[in-house]
Amino acid sequence: MSQEAEFANYVDSNILSAASDPGFRGLSQVWVRECIRHNYAQNFTWLGRPIIQVPQDTYAYQELIWNYRPDLIIETGIAHGGSLVMSASMLAMLDYCDAVAAGTVLDPKASRRKVVGIDIDIRAHNRAGILAHPMQHKIQMIEGSSIDKPIVEEIHAIARDYERVMIFLDSNHTHDHVLAELHAYAPLVSQGSYCVVWDSGVEDLPADMCADRPWGKGDNPKTAVHAYLAGQQEADRRGSDGEKLRFEIDHVIEAKLMITACSDGFLKRV
Repeated sequence: MSQEAEFANYVDSNILSAASDPGFRGLSQVWVRECIRHNYAQNFTWLGRPIIQVPQDTYAYQELIWNYRPDLIIETGIAHGGSLVMSASMLAMLDYCDAVAAGTVLDPKASRRKVVGIDIDIRAHNRAGILAHPMQHKIQMIEGSSIDKPIVEEIHAIARDYERVMIFLDSNHTHDHVLAELHAYAPLVSQGSYCVVWDSGVEDLPADMCADRPWGKGDNPKTAVHAYLAGQQEADRRGSDGEKLRFEIDHVIEAKLMITACSDGFLKRV
């Protein structure tokens, strides 16, 4: 066995150990709850743009992109644009590594890879900041509700020109909205790729922590994920590639992170 394989096995055993330790899992959940009280996730930037993500989740984010190598990333929810910039920078890194491997000169603006972001309200200062960023050439922004039919149709039309598609859902966190997003966009996810549903951990928080929001315990991304997955048993869903559409929760990612806003939210098309 190679040293790389030995280390991979070692990491797998670490993850399994963490996953089977209820004390560690419980402590991690307490940490997540308390970090929300301090708005901890809003303290970070990616290449200069506020990203509003738990840093541990950004590790998973880059691993998914590096391992699957998508040519199109679709994100619902833009806010300050840090997530779009992170996706764009990871796609740019894939371009760079492809050029190094092929021994070719890289023209950064010649790549097909890009990220499309959708938001019902792209504020002027955020749009300006994103458009002024060096990664803006890999970013397309669309303003409107992610579940409105014309927006969904536009995204499907864009996706037809791409082979490897990944989805991140991070807009309105109510059950009905996220479930509608899953029905609209999950069919675009390529075989072996992911649809990540952010903030599914709302279900695990005390009810009073979301008292000022339209979502909360019993009405949130995790309840939508479970409803969508339950429907797989009853419906013959097909992806945009015409193949059977089936997702599973990747619990290994969650066990690896321990601290995550996305419990049950990493959905892999299998």
